[in-house]
Amino acid sequence: MKKLIASGKTIEEAVKNGLTHMQVTEDRVTVTIVEQPSRGWFGLGLFGVKQAKVELEQLPDPAGEAEKFIREVAATMGLQTEVARKETKDGYELNLICSGDLGVLIGRRGQTLDAMQYLVNIVANRYSDSHLRIVLDAEEFRERRRRTLEELSDRLAGRVIRTKKEVVLEPMSSHERKVIHSQLQNHPKVKTYSKGDEPNRRVVIALRQI
Repeated sequence: MKKLIASGKTIEEAVKNGLTHMQVTEDRVTVTIVEQPSRGWFGLGLFGVKQAKVELEQLPDPAGEAEKFIREVAATMGLQTEVARKETKDGYELNLICSGDLGVLIGRRGQTLDAMQYLVNIVANRYSDSHLRIVLDAEEFRERRRRTLEELSDRLAGRVIRTKKEVVLEPMSSHERKVIHSQLQNHPKVKTYSKGDEPNRRVVIALRQI
């Protein structure tokens, strides 16, 4: 962690000078008073004036620690990865930009990406006073996957209407099941529900009872 000794006429000024130098806000540091200010002999400020000194220690940045973890994991896979950070209302969205085989990081239907996201959330929340939600993406994979699932939902809804037989999808994560449910929740002829236990929980598309 980064440390700095800063000085000023008062403790407050010393802290302010240190924060300016480190380019952080006060909630991102711990402050230790090293030396109280002195006004000199008889309090006149004529001789021996001493400035206040404080030590500022920068606290770990949760998102920064998450990014560091991602790069280390990617490096073990032989990949060089950059991370683009976007702040959200309850945390951050981290989008991976990879110079190698992106499929290695994503995995089948995003399973590797989901597993890494789980670990990244654990790492980030070790360094946060309040719960952070980190969403991990890789070159907009999640948006492309969402569109694919929405198109699949519409196609399968048409099949259910034609055959009058329900369709059971392959096991999906809770996030992907939510995409299916949302896409068809207002469909006039079909309904959706989930069945089974994690990690084999599936979405079922069936005819509405009229």
